[in-house]
Amino acid sequence: MICGPLGVYVLQGPDAISTWRSLLGPTKVYRAVVSDPTSLRGRFGLTDTRNGFHGSDSAETALREIRFFFPSFDAKQII
Repeated sequence: MICGPLGVYVLQGPDAISTWRSLLGPTKVYRAVVSDPTSLRGRFGLTDTRNGFHGSDSAETALREIRFFFPSFDAKQII
């Protein structure tokens, strides 16, 4: 899953998921480099499996992934 240091962040805000995914750019690095070269994956992605970033695709997925890294996370505290 990782080959170096890992930073895990929980982002919140209006349309946080779609805003973050927009900053990430396309999942496929080649597409990111060609169609959105200023995106995070376009700038820093190496390969499709080493694209450097992840963003949940839905609130439900985000909650599951957040709880993986932060088991005591309580979503009610930030809503």
